[in-house]
Amino acid sequence: MNHCFFKKGRLSLRALDGPLLLFLSALLIYGLLILYSASSHHLSLIQHKLIHVLLGLSILFILAQAPPRFYQIWAPYLYMACLLLLLSVLCFGDLTKGAQRWLNLGIIRFQPSELAKLAVPLMVASLISYKPCPPTLCTTFYALLLILFPTLLVAWQPDLGTAILIASSGLLILFLAGLSWRLLGGLLLLVASLIPVLWFFGLQPYQRSRLVTLLNPERDPLGSGYHIIQSKIAIGSGGLWGKGWLKGTQSQLEFLPERHTDFIFSVIAEEQGLIGVTLLLALYLAVILRGLILATRAQSAFGHLVIGGYTLLFFFYVLINIGMVSGLLPVVGVPLPLISYGGTSQIILMANFGIMLSLHSHRHLLSKSI
Repeated sequence: MNHCFFKKGRLSLRALDGPLLLFLSALLIYGLLILYSASSHHLSLIQHKLIHVLLGLSILFILAQAPPRFYQIWAPYLYMACLLLLLSVLCFGDLTKGAQRWLNLGIIRFQPSELAKLAVPLMVASLISYKPCPPTLCTTFYALLLILFPTLLVAWQPDLGTAILIASSGLLILFLAGLSWRLLGGLLLLVASLIPVLWFFGLQPYQRSRLVTLLNPERDPLGSGYHIIQSKIAIGSGGLWGKGWLKGTQSQLEFLPERHTDFIFSVIAEEQGLIGVTLLLALYLAVILRGLILATRAQSAFGHLVIGGYTLLFFFYVLINIGMVSGLLPVVGVPLPLISYGGTSQIILMANFGIMLSLHSHRHLLSKSI
């Protein structure tokens, strides 16, 4: 059978899922409105965000047309390309705020670590789907190696938040594949035993400071604790209805740092209050539930693992960012998905959803080809 991306020169709308696309569009529109306020009416940021939105939606539509077999076959090549880009960052990447995370190719500037969130779960799912589930000890070992390499390369940049998400993206695939509780417990014990080594030898001084600040941000209110203190003030001052769009004091008077990126949730809580936060969480919940529904409808191991893994990774995005700005988790630099300003992160997320739609709309085709 001849599978192509386009039909009669146009994208096929049959590859799209109406409810999921509706929820994503609502989140993107909500993000544009909040970013306008969080950026102090900075029109250039809105223009860039709009370009990212349109580019992300275009990539989603295109990737939704590809047959699922395409992703299975190309997963190893995408994974290897991702590793090469991560190595290139360590050699030639731009140094920004003490971290080497960006590749500047002249025309575009992007973070290869974001690509790993797409490539790692795809690669692990491809490996497992060719084997019987639950994965054996040997398959689990190979999968852990595939997860470990990009995680270490990103942690070396250093970018602890993204490294955690990359590791989580691969481990979620193993969990969905039915990894035995004994192996899972053993992995957790291994990680717990390595915490002292990680604390003294694996973390940078500023990362250790962030963890200490989590327990007591008031110990350094004008230094390491400043971000989280101002964020809590903004969240708490919103009340039920909020102060109103464009009327937040912490954000508009620029007390709140990184308000258009990592701490944009604090702007929402201050200006829109509990009502606005509830609306945002409802949209996120709708996306997550719809993704899980699509995963249950998958008729192949590969489709089930990839759709479920990408959906749970999206949930982790939301959980880590909101926990971070609320003082429940350490500040690790994870943006609020589809809301925060950031081109690479948003485009990769939309690519994830495009692959999910491909696996859902072509699920009968994939089940026959395996």
